[in-house]
Order: sequence, then structure tokens, then C-alpha cells
Amino acid sequence: MKLPLQLKLLPTVEQHAVLRETMRLCNAAATYSAATGYAAGVFGQVSIHHLTYYAIRERFGLSSQLAVRAIAKTVECFRRDKTVCPTFKAEGAICYDQRVLSFHGLHSASLWAIGGRVEVPFACGPYQQARQGRIQGQADLVLRGGVFYLLCTIAMPEETSLAPQDVLGVDLGVINLATSSDGTIHSGAGVEACRARYTARRTRLQRAATVAQMDGKRPKKIRQALQRMARKEAGFRRDVNHCISKTIVASAKGTQRGIALEELTHIRSRSRFRQSQRARMAGWAFAQLRAFVEYKACLAGVPVVLVDAKHTSQGCNRCGHVERSNRQSQARFSCQQCGYTTNADFNAANNIRDRARVKVPLVAVPLRQLRLPLAEPATSPGL
Repeated sequence: MKLPLQLKLLPTVEQHAVLRETMRLCNAAATYSAATGYAAGVFGQVSIHHLTYYAIRERFGLSSQLAVRAIAKTVECFRRDKTVCPTFKAEGAICYDQRVLSFHGLHSASLWAIGGRVEVPFACGPYQQARQGRIQGQADLVLRGGVFYLLCTIAMPEETSLAPQDVLGVDLGVINLATSSDGTIHSGAGVEACRARYTARRTRLQRAATVAQMDGKRPKKIRQALQRMARKEAGFRRDVNHCISKTIVASAKGTQRGIALEELTHIRSRSRFRQSQRARMAGWAFAQLRAFVEYKACLAGVPVVLVDAKHTSQGCNRCGHVERSNRQSQARFSCQQCGYTTNADFNAANNIRDRARVKVPLVAVPLRQLRLPLAEPATSPGL
């Protein structure tokens, strides 16, 4: 399995300026090659190379390989859409391959830049040290918030897929980000508090930006503050999803179970929300959490299966009765037929588990050998 590995570069002031200028020239060269190829009606690597290679070398002062990488960046855009001529931001990411990038030990990288190669140290913790030997192919040089990063690709070995003895059902939601069929509940209160805090700040800054524009000013600092807040909020959500997915996969692997998730693709387009709910639903990162669970499970050898989400929240896990009024509130489920009452997300997680059991071949083992929680959660938040 291929995964990204992010390395934070620690250049000196002079190296930072040189790398920034190199990035600017590479993106200017990519914009030039795109305009030239688009005007000539050619969109392939070889055709644009013949038209622009020597001009790029002379005009922008790039090395042979960086000129080739600038043209390749243009060609990748044309593969997606040949009807629009792309332009590239001055500080957009640029691609380095083995000819213009090499690693010296575990703490520095040699990159080609304007004026020659520069050897730049990078932050390297235990996680990066354990995976540097697996770096393959190209790397992207990215500038975020004034900090340079190298985004590399590593090849990680996958464990042999285990033969599951049961399935761990996981219900994804907004109030509770994930609820498993063994009763573990991951609350979304922290994420909602973070979202509300940043929303309030964003509103204040946007009002200030509007006032500044009315006065004829360019609120550049306000836009930068908004971008910083967006990165921080996204980073917080990503960290929470990493922690939840790690816990889910560890629980499934430790008990020899597969993982069952709901198929929630296009859920926003299929649902209607009140105005007060729209901001929270727009920030629901269920697709990211699912992706994290899937790749961590793949590395751990845990099978993952997706099931239809229809009526998982309205169907009774005991008798199978489906009725909208069974879901009395966000947190409370009470079957109108058999009277079974429990946490609504816990009931949905068990429905997901039962549907997945039909799709996943299970290993028959005596019940006494299964160390699985068979009771409901000791506490049911929200009830």
C-alpha cells in the first residue's frame, strides 16, 4: 500500500529565499508551457516539450530536469481538461524526482534550486525514521504558512488478511462521530465546540473585511487569518479522525473481527437539513474518517465491508420492526412493537453489524473462545 509521508524542511533564511524563488520560476515555466501548448493546440508531453523546452531553459534558468517537470505539470492539467488553459500560482507545489532530489542520511535532503543544489535539514521523528527507507518515486515540495514540506510516497507492506470470527459494526454520525456495536461511543462534542468557536471568529473577521473593502482597503491580513483558521480547524478534525480510526481498527484486530461501515456516499445530496443544521452537516468529515479506517485496516489485515445505510437507524435490532417513530430522538431508540429501548446509535451499529455478517465469511469458533462484549454499553450518553 502506498501512503504519503510529510517531512518538514528546516532551511536557513538564505535557503528559504532560494527555494521560494525556485518554486516561483518553476510555476511560471509551467504557466508558459501551458499557454504555448494551448495556443498551438497540442497537449501531449512530447509535443509541448518540443515547443517550449529550450525557451524555458533560457527564459527561466531552470535545469534540464526541472524544465521537464514543469512541462509534466502542464500535461497533467491538460489530461483532465483540454478546453481551459491552466495557470499556476506562484507558490504552488512543484515536483522533484530522483534526478533533482536525494536524501543524505536521516536528517537532510539535497534539492536542486536556482544557483545549484542546497542541502536542507528536516525534522525527523521516530515515525519518519522508521519509514524513510520505503520512500519511492517523486516528492512534492509544498509551501504552507511560510513553511516548506516534502510530501513523499512510501510503500507499506500489508499484513495477511485475517479470517474474521465476527464483525464490528460502526455507526457514523454528527453528535457521536462513531458508535461501535461493542458499546464504544466517540462523542463529537469537541469537534462541534471547535467548529462553533472558529465559526464565530470567522464571522467577525469577514465583517471586518467587508468594512475594510467599503473603505477602499485591501484586507490582506484578514484573508491570511481566515486561511490560518481554516488550516487549524481542518487539522483538528483530521487529528480526531485519526485517533478514532486507530481505536476502531485496534479493537477489531484485537478481537479477530472485521469492520462494517455504512455506505454514506452522497448523503448530503440525499438529505434535507434545517438552516441551523447546515453548517454542522457541511463540516461532517465522515468520508475522511472512513478513508482513515480503510487504510489503517488494510495495513493491519482487517477486512472492511460497506453496507446499505437504509433504515439502520429506524429498524429494531431485536425484532427487526422498521418504523420512523422508533427513533424518538437523536439519542433514544424505542421499538414501537417489542418495546426494546437503547441508545439509538448503538442500535444502528448492531444493525450494521448484522447486515455485514451476511457479506463477510466468518470463521466458526465456540462462543467461549470469543472475547467479545455481548452486553449493551454501560452508559448511554444522551438518554
